[in-house]
Amino acid sequence: MSIPQTGGGPIENQSQLAEYLEAGSKPEADWRIGTEHEKFGYLTDTHEPLPYDGPRSIVAVLEGLRDRYGWDPVTEGGHLIGLTKDGANVSLEPGGALELSGAPLETIHQTCDEVNEHLREVKSISDAIGVGFIGLGAAPEWKHDDVSLMPKGRYKLMDAYMDKVGTSGKVMMRRTCTVQVNLDFGSEADMVKKMRVALALQPVATALFANSPFFEGKPNGMKSYRSYVWRNLDADRTGMLPFVFDEGFGFEQYVDYALDVPMYFVYRDGKYIDALGQSFRDFMKGKLPALPGEVPTLSDWADHLTTIFPEARLKKFIEMRGADGGPWRRLCALPAFWVGLTYDGTALDAAYDLIKGWDAPTREALRVAAADQALDAVVEGISMHDLASRCIDIAEAGLKSRARPGAGGLLPDETHFLNALKESTESGKVLADEMLDHYNGDWNGDLGRIYAAYSY
Repeated sequence: MSIPQTGGGPIENQSQLAEYLEAGSKPEADWRIGTEHEKFGYLTDTHEPLPYDGPRSIVAVLEGLRDRYGWDPVTEGGHLIGLTKDGANVSLEPGGALELSGAPLETIHQTCDEVNEHLREVKSISDAIGVGFIGLGAAPEWKHDDVSLMPKGRYKLMDAYMDKVGTSGKVMMRRTCTVQVNLDFGSEADMVKKMRVALALQPVATALFANSPFFEGKPNGMKSYRSYVWRNLDADRTGMLPFVFDEGFGFEQYVDYALDVPMYFVYRDGKYIDALGQSFRDFMKGKLPALPGEVPTLSDWADHLTTIFPEARLKKFIEMRGADGGPWRRLCALPAFWVGLTYDGTALDAAYDLIKGWDAPTREALRVAAADQALDAVVEGISMHDLASRCIDIAEAGLKSRARPGAGGLLPDETHFLNALKESTESGKVLADEMLDHYNGDWNGDLGRIYAAYSY
């Protein structure tokens, strides 16, 4: 989850909201890659989730990172809730999952190095106190009451609201994890094409990265339970955004959508003020019940954008949000997949050609089928396996065209980061299939064995 935004004066007219988004446009030479990933912490002897504080806890891990590796603390209400260093942030998800929000970097080599360094630091701290971390889309065994809500004002407000707007919001908050990549655009036209490709092909990412076939101690009948959870969370702020594919879509149309998403909060003087269900349009008129007479600032608008959760989210960059959290190779594979598809013009055109004929029901059906069946899905004659293979081929060509070397020039480009995904398409099996094979085979139905097999 995002941290409070800063900067920007009062909003005087709606055009400023679209200008805020458009200000994210950058020349291609300045495009960067930001990788974010979440992971569950647990006690290695009992597999119970980490409490917030105590000798074996979230706070103990954060303090260890702060003291041993020079991260600067982020506090709220006297509680240590995150860390920051060199443009990166470590933050807490509502149920205590640890998230690295990486710095904007030029190459996948760099972002993968950043991920690996972070995991090494976390492991050095956690091993010493009997704590482990695992990357999965959903907690395989825990129940709701096993997981504590972290002491952040934003989460307290969200938690109270979730049951009013859907059936799975509290599950999302406490017991799911994702990996996502944040990518830049060069202009409004470039943003439009990238948003359309991102939304339409997000089900492919869901299928390739699916690894949450277990929930509350048993198989749940799906490959990505995390994706299923998001389908039942809050229709006002989730989904595939069909309007993005309408003729004339641009920054202004996204603003109109975002203005109609009910608010969560306003952040003032270090505190979250309850604005649940209230209207940003009323806020623009100085008629927000939570702050009567006040008009929003651009930082309020930036905060509001972080409370919208579609499969691809537009801010001053585009967030790809469809993948389950996973093992380290998959953490590097996700940016490779999306950078390859979108950061080379020829590849982006090829990806757009794949999806330009699909209608909204087809895109939604692919989303549903990806969660349920991963690569085995077939929708209206579209084979997810074949589609994923084609996307990987396009991404590989895009990465070859980028030709960003790594390892001191020993690696000519970033294509090897796609290898984990190629293995899935070659075998026809994603991690969820592999895990189910273990569960029904050598694990003999003992789900506790997943921790040793898949922890970092």
